[in-house]
Amino acid sequence: MEKIRLQKYFTDCGVLSRRAAEKEIEEGRVKVNGHPATLGMKIDPAKDLILWNGKPLQAAPTKHSYIALNKPRGYITSLTDPQNRKCVTELIADHHGRVYPIGRLDYISEGLLLLTDDGTLANRMMHPKHHLPKVYRVKVAGRVSDEQYEALTGEMEIDGYQLQPVAVDVMQEDETGTVLRMTLTEGRNRQIRKMCAKVGLTVKRLCRLSVGDIKLDGLPVGKWRYLTEKEVASLYKATGLSR
Repeated sequence: MEKIRLQKYFTDCGVLSRRAAEKEIEEGRVKVNGHPATLGMKIDPAKDLILWNGKPLQAAPTKHSYIALNKPRGYITSLTDPQNRKCVTELIADHHGRVYPIGRLDYISEGLLLLTDDGTLANRMMHPKHHLPKVYRVKVAGRVSDEQYEALTGEMEIDGYQLQPVAVDVMQEDETGTVLRMTLTEGRNRQIRKMCAKVGLTVKRLCRLSVGDIKLDGLPVGKWRYLTEKEVASLYKATGLSR
């Protein structure tokens, strides 16, 4: 979250005007992270503890929207597209309000996509420090050899970047190909497709099954639902935020 002036935060919380807040700061009644506040200082409401007369100052609750969408293939993870391709926001047109995708799923990938208007949470989830585990169902052409499996689960460099270890389980194998369950702890651009290509595997289908504790479960393709309070709380906890 972008830092704001301390006196503005008082107005955002609906407790004092800026002028009245400045007076409280000047008279030493406000502390930030245990230290006396000063006029003009900036704070991050998501990280800093602001005390006014010894009590925490908190913004009035804001009602945000948190959505889980089962993205179909053939939709881009964007609000608009200059090439006039279908956008995921078309699938949630019956939601009243503007929400934004958290992260991406490429055009031909499918599965769980989270959207919200909670910028603080979205920024945390997309920051490398707070990446949540993401589970994917990946169907590849042919069979996966022992050498290919070892390469997928071992040390690998993509685009000059050393990847974090990826957990891979073989779920199914027949004449139509092999189904892998891959768990990522980071979100590099087209990571799974690039990993498979590097070991000589062709991805036929890729579906995200879960993000952290949020699961696709029985959500039909192209449909969406609101997250439960418990699910939202799990995202806040996983990213080190408090509600």
